[in-house]
Amino acid sequence: MVTKEQLLHAVRHLQDPEFHLDLAELHFVRDIMIKEDHVSATVLLSVEDEQYKRSLESQIVKAFQQAGAGSVHLRFRPLSEFDRNEAARKLQESAVEVQPADSAVRDILDPASGVHFIAVASGKGGVGKSTVTVNLAVALARMGKKVGIVDADIYGFSVPDMLGIEERPELVHNRIIPVERFGVKVISMGFFVEDNTPVIWRGPMLGKMLRNFFQEVNWGDVEYILLDLPPGTGDVALDVHQMIPHSKEIIVTTPHATAAFVAARAGAMAIHTKHEMLGVVENMSYYQCNHCGEKDYVFGRGGGGKLAEELHTQLLAQLPLGAPDNHIAEPDYSPSVYKAESETGKLYMDLAQQVIAKLR
Repeated sequence: MVTKEQLLHAVRHLQDPEFHLDLAELHFVRDIMIKEDHVSATVLLSVEDEQYKRSLESQIVKAFQQAGAGSVHLRFRPLSEFDRNEAARKLQESAVEVQPADSAVRDILDPASGVHFIAVASGKGGVGKSTVTVNLAVALARMGKKVGIVDADIYGFSVPDMLGIEERPELVHNRIIPVERFGVKVISMGFFVEDNTPVIWRGPMLGKMLRNFFQEVNWGDVEYILLDLPPGTGDVALDVHQMIPHSKEIIVTTPHATAAFVAARAGAMAIHTKHEMLGVVENMSYYQCNHCGEKDYVFGRGGGGKLAEELHTQLLAQLPLGAPDNHIAEPDYSPSVYKAESETGKLYMDLAQQVIAKLR
């Protein structure tokens, strides 16, 4: 007589379309009852689609019968909130436990791969570090470069939302395919947790997850990878510096003296770990009136220049305070990406040109 273990093993090739783990690992096939050669079970559905349900039913019945079952009866029900949270937890655990299997993927961290890694850091939150990362990446892509972003701000991930990304990565041949937007490939912790779910992990787990962003993702042909680091000098920033010692660094600050003072710590960490500084970007440098063009230096002046001098590097750009003039009805809408022809968009294109020149 067939056993429960044999039945669960028989469906391990079937993956859930939302969580990309097999049904047995997710415990989406449960309440298995075996009476002689008759098998009944409950199947949990993450996707409420009748065609998917019929296809899944056919595949499970076939798998059970090949394992030794006679007649099969399946009951289906959608995921409860508890089931969904448990599945998300299993997904996080599996991401931590995954080990590299493809040397071609691992080689992206090798200096010989030719990939330029640019870590974008700040001393504190709220200075627009992620905005700079996203718009610099898009500017590089507009110049014909092959670009990726690793949203390494694991506690405060925001890159997918800034780019207007709504879909999630696909799993192809056990490799994650990044989501592409504006010609930029993106991987983020935001793809792997439910909306507004807090990430309550300790440093070692974060480091493993970050490493998986390189080892388990099929980046394909990419020339530049930008890393949006968490603010400050915590575990994730340290992991990045140790994992990619050849990465270059851009420090983002505002003109305010205190923000620049705090940002100096992030710069000092990069220098201490022997990372080359590409330069400083001063964000929110001024507010420019749309009607008269007059500039108002609402956060003071000089913070970025002073920071660059202290770190013995260059002030690459002074970007204005503002938001993109984007509209939801636009087909390529995103909340944070400036149009190439806008004044701020041109400043980012100039920043991209400087970065390219420095990395030649």
